Amino acid sequence: MNGGVTPLGVASNGTPEMPAFSRLRNGFERLLEYIVILLMISLAVEVILGVTYRKLGMSLSWYDEVASITLAWVTYYGAALAALKRAHIGFPGLVESLRPRLQVVMLLIGEFFVFAFFITLTWTGFQVLGVLGTDTLVSLPQVPVSLTQSVIPIGGVLFVIAEALTFPEVLAKARAGLQLPDSRKGVS
Repeated sequence: MNGGVTPLGVASNGTPEMPAFSRLRNGFERLLEYIVILLMISLAVEVILGVTYRKLGMSLSWYDEVASITLAWVTYYGAALAALKRAHIGFPGLVESLRPRLQVVMLLIGEFFVFAFFITLTWTGFQVLGVLGTDTLVSLPQVPVSLTQSVIPIGGVLFVIAEALTFPEVLAKARAGLQLPDSRKGVS
C-alpha cells in the first residue's frame, strides 16, 4: 500500500479516497470562507460608520435596514460553511452508540430530512422572490427587496451543496464503523 491507500482507492481506514472530490470540496470551502469574511468585514465597517455618523449627529437613513440584511446574509452563508465543516448541532455520540448497520440507517434518515428541508427552503425562497418582485427597501428605494431576500434560496442551495460534498465521507465512515464527525471538529 502506498500511503495507506489500497489500489481500489480506499484508504486503510475504510474511507474512499477522492482527490478530485476533495479538491472540489476544499475549493467550495475557500469560496464560502471568503464570502463570509467579506460579509463580516462589510458588516463591521457598516456598523462603525453608522455609529460614527450617529455620534456626529448625521445619522445614515439606510444603516439599520442594511445592517440587518447583511447580518442575515452572514447567517445564511455562515450556515452553509458550517454545514460543509459538519459543525452544526448534532448527536454523533448517540449514532456511534448504535451498531454500524443501524448507524448507516440513522445517517440516511437524518440526511434525507436535511436535504428535504433545504430543498423545500430553496423552492419556497424562489416563490417568495416572485411575490416580492416590485417591493423595494424603505431607506434605499433603488434596491429591490428580492435582491436582499435572494439569500434565502441561495443559502438553501449552498447548504445542499455542502451536505452533498460531505455526505460520501460521512457515509463511508458510518459503513466502516468509524467515528462520525463531531460537530466541534468538522469532517476530516
